[in-house]
This record gives sequence, structure tokens and C-alpha cells, in this order.
Amino acid sequence: MRAEDQSAADRLLALVLNSGAHLWHNRPGLAVGDEWFPATRRQTGPHGRRARGGAEGVRVAPGLFVPAATHLYGSLLELYEIQPALMAHFASYSLTETEWRDLKVCCAALMLVQSRSGQPVRDDDGSIAFHDDDYRAVGEAMILHYEQGSSRMMTPKSVLRVAQLLENPDIAELNRAADFADPAGRRPPLGRWPRAARQWLAFRERNLPLLEGLVKAGYKETIKQIARKSGYRPESERFFEVLGWPQKQAGGGHRTLGLDGGMRLRRQERFDGLDEAEICERIVTGRLSYKEAVGRLPAGTGLTAAIMVALLPSLSDRELRLLTPTLEGLGLLADDEVRARWERAVRTATDQRALTIARNVHDRGLREKLEEAADNAARTAVEETIADDLEIMFLIDKSGSMEGAIEQSKEALSRILAGFPLDRLHIAAFDTTGWVLRPRAASRVAVRHMLDGVRASGGTTHGAAIRALHHAGVRIPAGHRLLVIVVGDEAGESGATLSAVFSMFGYRPAALAMIVNVAWQRGDTVRAAAAEMGVPFSEVEVAQFDDPYQVTRVLSALLDAPVPTSATFGWVEKVMATPLLEKPL
Repeated sequence: MRAEDQSAADRLLALVLNSGAHLWHNRPGLAVGDEWFPATRRQTGPHGRRARGGAEGVRVAPGLFVPAATHLYGSLLELYEIQPALMAHFASYSLTETEWRDLKVCCAALMLVQSRSGQPVRDDDGSIAFHDDDYRAVGEAMILHYEQGSSRMMTPKSVLRVAQLLENPDIAELNRAADFADPAGRRPPLGRWPRAARQWLAFRERNLPLLEGLVKAGYKETIKQIARKSGYRPESERFFEVLGWPQKQAGGGHRTLGLDGGMRLRRQERFDGLDEAEICERIVTGRLSYKEAVGRLPAGTGLTAAIMVALLPSLSDRELRLLTPTLEGLGLLADDEVRARWERAVRTATDQRALTIARNVHDRGLREKLEEAADNAARTAVEETIADDLEIMFLIDKSGSMEGAIEQSKEALSRILAGFPLDRLHIAAFDTTGWVLRPRAASRVAVRHMLDGVRASGGTTHGAAIRALHHAGVRIPAGHRLLVIVVGDEAGESGATLSAVFSMFGYRPAALAMIVNVAWQRGDTVRAAAAEMGVPFSEVEVAQFDDPYQVTRVLSALLDAPVPTSATFGWVEKVMATPLLEKPL
């Protein structure tokens, strides 16, 4: 479908399915076109550096990756321009219903600067009839939303990143072009960010345990940056004391707090001169976090097994998974108690980052456990979304046109299929003939084993897979819905022919979806079949599944989309049903 023909709902679904790139990276990378790849010492070539697959890239510093940021922000801006109300609800949904931090930052930034800000609407006689919707208040509410113990709030880093994103020249230009600011203005528009940031700081200053907790978690310098950028004026010297932030008089002589020398600044003393036992005692008595303690370790001591044990109570499950190589290197995973805690953390994984971590682990048993964590994440995403009456049919294109792309399809499928219950999962590969495939277990390893023998060759007839599944006895129970997901390039028979094959064998898909993986040239078989049958169609690029955080997002969106009446009704209805966030009193 051409971009100009897409509705706001179509654009929203496409955005979620195909915008998985991270905006911020904490390590050097390589930019290959608009894609970011991690840089390594071995990624060098005669003309610079190379990314995966040998493509030459340009070295980029840690921080905001501007091409990804402008793509995501621009997509949100297009959605806003078509249907502002949907964008406002989606911003609220992104904060309260997702874990996608970069998306939250982009949504908050857009809401804070867009033009619907409660302006008065006047009658013909000039009197105020009513006030327009104030969607900037949604952006403020995203910044200020607080829910004790919840991970679905803006972290200090996210609050700061909203401003950093808006200050980027490319983003500022998008906002000026959208008439969110004076086109001739020199300063980038920040909208209500300064006010929201000051309110965010004031709430934490009035509730000092919250401020102290953020400092303890390693956000001290981030909070200072928010205060400077927003022009925050603390209510008392306690704010500076908690942050260990000495003050001096400004050039204009307007400062009144923290200048009399009476502040008791809290400073993080280094552990220089302490032995291992004393460092452990300081960690335990001070209840120090991993971030607090590691930065204070003497150069000659480093992180030892004993120090790591002292820090274990402060680690979240996510941190424990990320530190697996460190725990292994220190020999701590041989300890029964530590191993049990680590295995509990593995079982709670909500993304597939564990697959990346597994590459840095030597022990085979640990690698298998981490791979199991990735399976659990996919399984959880499916369980939270899939209805009891939904059957899934995967059709895998292995034709000759897929040569060079089939291996990428296998990797994506191994990450996806491990999440589905086998009794409602029906898989077939096809060229001009179809083969039914059955994994021996619901796991990534079993799926990979199942796909090992699949090689690209032959012509392309999607209907051959349908025929093979029917001949193998696959029947969809009465009252159940069927979602058909095709993996390939769509270069096959006509859509009308494929639609007729579904009808011939008694299959009535509720929706069709496409995982697009093009080696040479793309066709339109599946899209045309969906149009012929009058059922929903959605698509996602196979490259999205390289992102360990995107797998579970895509599964949820694909499974929420299929309903008999509209391609995006089920999922977009959920977004529109999300109450608009309101600023706390």
C-alpha cells in the first residue's frame, strides 16, 4: 500500500511493526545508511570500517543515533498530522502499556511541542465558545506520571532525553516545518518540557526519599543536567545536599541558596585504601547499589567475587541477566544459592536480549539457559496476546528467489515460533511443492533443528503449502479464527489464485500477515489475496527480528491485529480505549 493511501490506523500499526531501532546507544557504532551496527576492533577495512555482512560504515560516537531518531519522530509526526487524537491516545498507551523507552521519549517530545494546547475557540461575536483539546498536557503527564514500584514511568534519563531529542537540529527542523515553532527561530522549540521538568524535580525535592533513591541508583549527574536545562530553583538547600552539588553565585547575583557554606554535601567517597573485606562491609551497611559501588572501587582491587556477592541483593533480575558473563567469570554461578537466584531471573525475561548475552558465555549449560530465557520471553508475549480461539498458520517461502535470504528467515522464525503452543501452530514450507514441518518441542533449538534442512530452490506457489497442510489433516475447528503469516518475498501466483486455494480447502483466514524478506524482487501475492478475500493485512520487515526487544512487540501487534472486521480494529481500539494521561495534582 502506498504511504499516501494509508489511514492513520494503518500507519500506526506499520510504525509499531517496523520501527524497532534504538535511538540511543551507549557504545561506539557504525552507521551504514540509516542503520546502526555495533563497532568492534576487527570491523576495519581499507576505506574505514565495516558492519555485519561486510558493508562499509561510518564510525559514530555513543549517544543519539540521529537517522533512527528522525525516522521514528517523523513517523509519529505523520500520524499526528493525520489524526491528532489517535496520536495523543497512542502516547498515553506507550507510557502505560509498553516497555519501549525510546518510543516513550519520542511520544512525550512530540506531545510537548505540538500545536493543540487548549487555545480558546471563539464564536462569531468574539466570545469564547470553548477551549481546544490540550494535548500538550498529555506530554506533561507522561513526564510527571508516578506509580510506586512500576517500571512504566519516565526515568531521569528519559526525562533528560526528551529535551536532548528536541534540541537535535534535525528534530527541531521537523518541528518548525510542522509549524510548532517560529520557522525563523534560532532556538529549538522545547514546548512545555522546561515546566514539566521543573515540576518533576519539585515533586522529588518535596519527597526526599524519592530523590535519595534516584541518587542511589546512579542518576545524580542526570538530575543535575535536568535542573540546569530547565532552570529549576530548589526550595531549600537540601536539594543540593542530597546531590552533593556545591553552589557559587551566578554572574547576575540572583542566587540565594547554598552560598553560606553551611551545606552538608553528600559525597560518594572512593574505596581507596580499603581491603576487600572493608569494601564489602561498606556495601552491606550502606546498602549500596552496583552502580554506586563499582565506580568507587580501587584500580588495584577491581570487582572480586566477594564484592559481587555483597552487591547481589541490589541487582534487579534484568541486571542479573546482563551480568551473566561477569558472574561466570568470577565463578559465582557454581554456587547453588547464586545459581538459583540467577535462574529465577532468567525465567522472568521479557525480551530476547539473552541471546546476545549468550554469545559472551563459555559454559554450554549457561548458554542453553539464556536461550531458554529468550524462548520464555516469546512464549510470554504470545500467552498475553493470543486468544483461545486463534489458530496460526506459518507458510515459509523456500523458492529459488529466496536464495541468500532463507537463512535470515530461519533465524527470525527460530526466535518467533518458540512462543506458540504446538497444538494451534501449523507450519509448511513451499516452492512449487509444499512440505509440512513440525517442531519436536516449543523451543528455539527445536525450531532451528526443524528448519535446518530447508534450502532455497524451485518456483513459487504459495497454494502448495495450503494443499500440503490440508492433506496432512490440518483442520480449523468451528468457531476458531485463523491467522496466516507468510515469510518470504510474495513473488508467486496471483492473489486471486491464492484466495481460491484457501477456499478450495475450506480455510477462511481472519487475517493475513507478511514477514517480508526480499533477496531479489518483491511481489504482491499475499497482499492481493487479502484484498480479494476482504480480510486484514499487516506486514513487518524480517530485519526487525534482529532486535531482541522488537520480537515480543511485533508478536503482540501481529496477534492483536487480526479480527474479522478491520485490519487494525482490535489493536487500535485498544489504543483508543487508553485514557488520556492527566497531570497529577
